[in-house]
Amino acid sequence: MIKPRTWFDALHHCQQQGESYVLVTLLATAGSTPRDGGTKMLVCADETFDTIGGGNLEHIVTQRARGLLVESQNHQARSEHNTQHLEHFPLSSKLGQCCGGATNVLFEVFVAHCQQLAIYGAGHVAQALVPIIAQLPLQILWIDERETLFQDFKPHHPSLSSNLKYWVSDDPVASVNQLKPQAWMLVMTHNHQLDFDLVTAGLARPDIAYLGMIGSDTKARRFTTRLGHRGLNQLDINRLISPVGELSIPGKEPINVAVSIAAQLMQRLDSGKQDPIEQKAKWQYNRQLISTLETNK
Repeated sequence: MIKPRTWFDALHHCQQQGESYVLVTLLATAGSTPRDGGTKMLVCADETFDTIGGGNLEHIVTQRARGLLVESQNHQARSEHNTQHLEHFPLSSKLGQCCGGATNVLFEVFVAHCQQLAIYGAGHVAQALVPIIAQLPLQILWIDERETLFQDFKPHHPSLSSNLKYWVSDDPVASVNQLKPQAWMLVMTHNHQLDFDLVTAGLARPDIAYLGMIGSDTKARRFTTRLGHRGLNQLDINRLISPVGELSIPGKEPINVAVSIAAQLMQRLDSGKQDPIEQKAKWQYNRQLISTLETNK
């Protein structure tokens, strides 16, 4: 992706990527100033875009913006958190400026919460799923050992770059420890043993907020038994959602399964802080109800 150069391109980029930022605006200016009122720049944690005139003023404003960003992030809840701050800067020798003017600077702090989702496996279901969920407010990390699957997929979906990162890894299990706190995991590889190792690694992180695995009831039961033999307690095992997906959606074709998984992820996004074990119990109840209705047809 081409790096943004202007503040408005950078703003669009940050919103798509779910990155926090501070929009800096020069308001009223008096006397001689490096730039006129209305000039903007955008400040991120490790980058700046555009300029309000350079020099020591821009350096101090940038540091102030990053300080406000850290303060806002430390007080942030799960929902998006925005604040505004107005500060006066005289452009005197004390500030290292000799313009002799003064300016008011508006800091608009945008702390974004964009849920990270790690998808393990790039098979048929994943390739049907990704174009759907890429339209959701998610940061998607798509991981597989087979680079050719990504190479075959990318030409058909060239626009899927703003919130999707491809990761070719010879050791997908090791990547679990690199996920963000409260990340979601979706396990759907071509290898049952790899699925099991990924699930085990995911359950070893109490902060993984959602752990779903594709598969049949039989696979889910076998995994539950194996996890118990590994010494995991039932409370940890219950964090695994398998079979994954909204089971009221019929069909076993890749697109059907992909739609059912997308529906479940949308429910998770909408449910906010709902406990995953309580939500799993709700899904299981719905599944039993559907099964009963089908039996009584």
